[in-house]
Amino acid sequence: MTVIVGSLNPGKVQPVQEVFAALWPDLAVRGAAVPSGVRDQPLGVGETRRGALNRARRAARLPGATWGVGLEGGVRVERGQGWLFGVVAAARAGDGLLLSARTAELPVPPAVLPRVLAGEELGGVMDELLGTHDLKRGAGTVGALTGGLVTRPGVWAQALALALAPARHPELYPPVLPVPTNAR
Repeated sequence: MTVIVGSLNPGKVQPVQEVFAALWPDLAVRGAAVPSGVRDQPLGVGETRRGALNRARRAARLPGATWGVGLEGGVRVERGQGWLFGVVAAARAGDGLLLSARTAELPVPPAVLPRVLAGEELGGVMDELLGTHDLKRGAGTVGALTGGLVTRPGVWAQALALALAPARHPELYPPVLPVPTNAR
């Protein structure tokens, strides 16, 4: 029985391993290259959610999958301010159960937002500005800007644990219907 993360990024696979090891230690976790079906840098909650759902569903269809997990980082804009956040989706193979949750948000530095809106990926922009390399595969922008008090893997782990609560306690939740692909 295997959990397949729709990414090979260790900053995404590691938190999934930690959460599933705590909740269902008999499940192995591995990453797989799975397309999100959205831009490299999703904009808005809807597009970011679609990317996470697509990754989870596609990973759940891979041979040997018990669960598929998708993690997608996005930027939303409200009143000229950018906010970095993520969406986690978990699809249980076999029964169609699909769960999701959002992460906490971090304000995007004002000088970064125009570049992201012009199509650049946040991680690359932050690497350039901070003099780092491949920030998104480690502590992430959130880790760099909070001095390591909050890290990208930590934020992903929290959101995944929240998303999985209905699967842990189905007696407390009515049957969960699959989330439509175009959910906002």
